[in-house]
Amino acid sequence: QLVESGGGLVQAGGSLRLSCTASGRTFSTYAWFRQAPGKEREFVAASNWRGGRTYYADSVKGRFAISRDNRDNTLYLQMVSLRPEDTAVYYCAVRIEYSSGPLTQLGSSYDYWGQGTQVTVSS
Repeated sequence: QLVESGGGLVQAGGSLRLSCTASGRTFSTYAWFRQAPGKEREFVAASNWRGGRTYYADSVKGRFAISRDNRDNTLYLQMVSLRPEDTAVYYCAVRIEYSSGPLTQLGSSYDYWGQGTQVTVSS
């Protein structure tokens, strides 16, 4: 149900935009996670379905922007000022259950995941 694209190789300081197309329905929360080699998966950013609420990990705040296009149910992650430590496989994830509380950064709270797209930032 989730298909990611947009990963690739970029030099430090460069930019990439990841896309994730969700099919079948609208979800309450959309998020990006990443996993670097030898490390645990970590939260990157989340957005509610309208895009009015967003939440970012401190490590990407000010450099990454999450957004949604409601017309085709596509999630984006615009990444600028990329650093070698941003190198990872990036996954989009969606949550079905609505919550009025803070957007969750717990991976276990998300119901569906994409296959992942590799982002490599060279120094």
